[in-house]
Amino acid sequence: MKILVTGNAGFIGFHTAKLLLERGDSVVGYDNVNDYYDTRLKEARLQILQDTAQQSGAEYTFYRHDIADQQAVEKCFAEHRFDCIIHLAAQAGVRYSLENPRAYIDSNVIGTFNIMEGARQQKVKHLLMASTSSIYGANDTMPYAETHKADTQMSFYAATKKANEAMAHAYAHLHGVPTTMFRFFTVYGPWGRPDMALFKFTKNILEGKPIDIYNHGQMWRDFTYVEDLARGILLLLETAPPAPGESRTSAIEGDSLSPVAPYRIINIGNSDKVRLLDFVEAIEAHIGQKAKRNYMDMQPGDVPATWADASLLQRLTGYCPETSFRQGVGRFVDWYRGFYNQ
Repeated sequence: MKILVTGNAGFIGFHTAKLLLERGDSVVGYDNVNDYYDTRLKEARLQILQDTAQQSGAEYTFYRHDIADQQAVEKCFAEHRFDCIIHLAAQAGVRYSLENPRAYIDSNVIGTFNIMEGARQQKVKHLLMASTSSIYGANDTMPYAETHKADTQMSFYAATKKANEAMAHAYAHLHGVPTTMFRFFTVYGPWGRPDMALFKFTKNILEGKPIDIYNHGQMWRDFTYVEDLARGILLLLETAPPAPGESRTSAIEGDSLSPVAPYRIINIGNSDKVRLLDFVEAIEAHIGQKAKRNYMDMQPGDVPATWADASLLQRLTGYCPETSFRQGVGRFVDWYRGFYNQ
């Protein structure tokens, strides 16, 4: 297949594009390589993708542009016809959305609209788009299921992702674009983002600096290992939601399939919640050094717990993420030490 992967210089996009190239798919990557965090990390990921394509013999093309740039997006679609699109480009981060909310409108709303327009015009077989567990907001019924109401977002980042879900459903209904939204839970692993807890904790512990632990450690997260997540995305490529009127005879328990559109929402998580302090202890154990802990209050826009019901993913694909957080933390620490020569 020829697949457009937006955000392929980013953490999740890099791992997803790499798996696609390794299996021989033709990949077109699209990323503006912005300076939200150290661009050297993004450039290193891009080099690995180039090397992977050469080793596998897969076709790989990269566009260094912003998805909010309508003309650049239209040029990409004019030069390629895509079977599927995996839209992962976004302005990420709950906390940064307090500082620069306009960046989230530009990337997550306008940029996503530009990608949806390309998908509509080319009538792609399947549009897969990233959402987030932050969508569930103040909902305290856990584990979170795709069919739960998600109307109480607590950060502007989550609000823009909720807008993406609504926009995608409208396009699926109006234009028949088969669309799968996946809600990611706390993703971590090698090549992770420097603004995420695991990266910051590892860096500061190795450097003997204190780490900030919010809500005095009373936080729980459904930590999802990045390669598990990427494998789930690849399996979902082959599971486009059927349109109303098509055969829907094999009803799936707990399905989030829309009654009026070829549209489905799927959680991708580890189906377990881990206490933040246990996560910190796993980092300390692998590094072999105790952290200097700075306990703090909850930050605005944050939530105390996330926990996925990922049974729909398993029913649809036969797959569920399985890497334990201790295994995943160890792999990240090993990668970090190797990449930064520590």
